[in-house]
Amino acid sequence: MTVPPSADPSPAAAAALPSGPGSGVVLAPRPWVPLGTLLLGLVNLAWLPLWSGALWLAGAIALFAAFLLLQSALLRLEFTGDSLLVWSQNKLLRQFSYSEWLSWRLFWRRLPVLFYFREQRSIHLLPMLFDADVLRQQLELHLSGLETGQASPGELP
Repeated sequence: MTVPPSADPSPAAAAALPSGPGSGVVLAPRPWVPLGTLLLGLVNLAWLPLWSGALWLAGAIALFAAFLLLQSALLRLEFTGDSLLVWSQNKLLRQFSYSEWLSWRLFWRRLPVLFYFREQRSIHLLPMLFDADVLRQQLELHLSGLETGQASPGELP
């Protein structure tokens, strides 16, 4: 968990649109999902003697893993007092106000790989490219009144 200090505490700076992550809790990147996806692609090469398409499948999975790895290096999630901000380097991509959220969930509890949340107008499903423990902690802190990802009866624990 990284909590960078605010650059300028003046009221004028607080009213302006943020210019980069730093006014809230910024989640540290975690490359485990992209690396696991890459490993899955490499394991598919074992099928090569039995199936000639295994090379294409492994290549597609490896390309997707490279994309996820790039996203984990570029994207940052920041929890502020009233919203979740999505940053790409110093450019604000999206702002999700907590007042618009209906529910959230981390799939799967023991090995979180997906982050789902629903707003009033849209549904979002993100690969887990961030520290899952800090993400869960921040979601419970800022959105304690919402559904908090309790496992349903058919879901793996």
